[in-house]
Amino acid sequence: MLNRLKMNTVLVSNSHRVMGLMLLFLHAFLIWDVSDHYVRQAFFLCHYGLFLAWQPVWRGSEKLSLPAGLFLLAIGGLGFYFTNWWLAGFWIAVLFGLLGGRVLSGQDDPNRNSYIFAASYLLSMLLLWIVPELLGAKDDIAAAKFVVYYAVPILPLIILVVGRQSVKSDQAPIIDFFYTLLLMLIALILILSSYVIGTLKVSNYLEVIFISVFGLAFTLVAFSWLWNPRTQFSGVELLMSRYLLSVGMPFERWVKSIARHAQAKSNAKDFMQAAMQEISALEWVQGAKWLADEAQGELGTVSPHATILNFHDLHMTLYTRWQLTPALYLHVKLLTQIMGEFYEAKRREETLRQNTYMQAFYETGSRLTHDIKNILQSVGTLCSAAEQSNKDNEPEDDQALLKLLRRQLPVLNQRIASTLDKLKAPSEDKKRQEKISFWWHSLMQRYQYSQLEFITGEMPKFEINAEALDGVLDNLLQNSIEKAKSQPSIWIKAEVITHAEHFTCEVSDTGTAMPKQVAEDLFKKHINSANGLGVGLYHAAKQAEQAGYKLSLVNNTNGEVRFRVELVHDNEA
Repeated sequence: MLNRLKMNTVLVSNSHRVMGLMLLFLHAFLIWDVSDHYVRQAFFLCHYGLFLAWQPVWRGSEKLSLPAGLFLLAIGGLGFYFTNWWLAGFWIAVLFGLLGGRVLSGQDDPNRNSYIFAASYLLSMLLLWIVPELLGAKDDIAAAKFVVYYAVPILPLIILVVGRQSVKSDQAPIIDFFYTLLLMLIALILILSSYVIGTLKVSNYLEVIFISVFGLAFTLVAFSWLWNPRTQFSGVELLMSRYLLSVGMPFERWVKSIARHAQAKSNAKDFMQAAMQEISALEWVQGAKWLADEAQGELGTVSPHATILNFHDLHMTLYTRWQLTPALYLHVKLLTQIMGEFYEAKRREETLRQNTYMQAFYETGSRLTHDIKNILQSVGTLCSAAEQSNKDNEPEDDQALLKLLRRQLPVLNQRIASTLDKLKAPSEDKKRQEKISFWWHSLMQRYQYSQLEFITGEMPKFEINAEALDGVLDNLLQNSIEKAKSQPSIWIKAEVITHAEHFTCEVSDTGTAMPKQVAEDLFKKHINSANGLGVGLYHAAKQAEQAGYKLSLVNNTNGEVRFRVELVHDNEA
């Protein structure tokens, strides 16, 4: 076993030399005297053995199947017992296709020059030796005999000397089937066209070769132009692409129907059912069975010809009336991937819709929780005022407390009723309109804090949305009060600035500034913060925006952190 692996490694690492020896034995087989049949057979066996060692179709360590082994034996037996110039011409055409396919494969092969030399040798032998033998025109190019005997063999000898190999022994052979077939057909066309021209028209062999070669060249140039003409005509390339994409089912019609179902169906399960019905409607499809996450089902009947297709979470078994050809299989696989992509898109759409639905619940619950928190904070302020009055035990304080309760309890009751209405119908936006002076006076009475100063200017006559401003100002003042617990020396200031129809309310404190990143994201998303900044202000900004106001941070420096709530006019919005 070890010796066998070493032999495979040696053959692979020296495949260019094996190819050179193969061509040399082929040359001896072609030019040897026909009368000495056994020697020619010996040369052919040597050539064919080296070909089997060099051939790029199977790895050297790979075991051949019984059909492949019989096929190779049949070729060797045919060449050994029935050798003639027609078979020799066909064999050279096959070798020319294999070598040309390696040259045009697009791979960075260190033996590329060796393949070019080998292809040049085969083409020279074809035109200078094989075709003249078929036409019986060797006398027309008597000088070619000297070239074939002494000049052409130099090409295989060059391969033996300059070739080099760096391909790993376990690497799969690289061969382009399309280019191999195309070059083999070109070589066969050259042989047959030369034979037809030389047979139907009595002329010199040089004229035959001239007509054949230049006629074939003109045909290839014309076809290459038709392939991509760069004019208004789309070219053979586009026509061939359309044909390959329309094997069994038109590609454009399929994509349009799938897109239509994706647009019409609301969930992934219904879309998959409709798409599978489109597949089962095809003439060559007898049935189908699929499994895609939570969607599964089957249509039609089961047939002996089953094709299994998988794409991500989509697993499909397609039952057809006949076995799928390779082209149709690739076509169906591509279309299955398109259907799988649409299915994944529908699943993501459902997930996004569910997330949006849950986000709406979250936003509503978070906003209402925030409103309830503000109400409870206001109740806590009144309770603190009541406790302070009981401690002082002054009649004047009792009268002030009673007056405060009579004024604030209806407002709190109204806010609680508004919050309960929001719980019943979150989508309805109800406003509580009040005069600015009345709203500001109520706010001052609720927040009787020693380090809090209210600055009041001239109050205009117009009304504001008290429901929205209560929520926003409660957030700003409560955050400042919480901040004062950790920074006792700060002062808090609330100020109303009005002129004409413009309304602005500012809340500031003399504490430390917020971090820059927190300040940038303050009203854009939820922020985790130890002192409560972030979540409440995020909802307060949304509430102010819905009511037609704008909450902003106008200053964020040590010694002055200032928030502003201002009425946004139509032209500013």
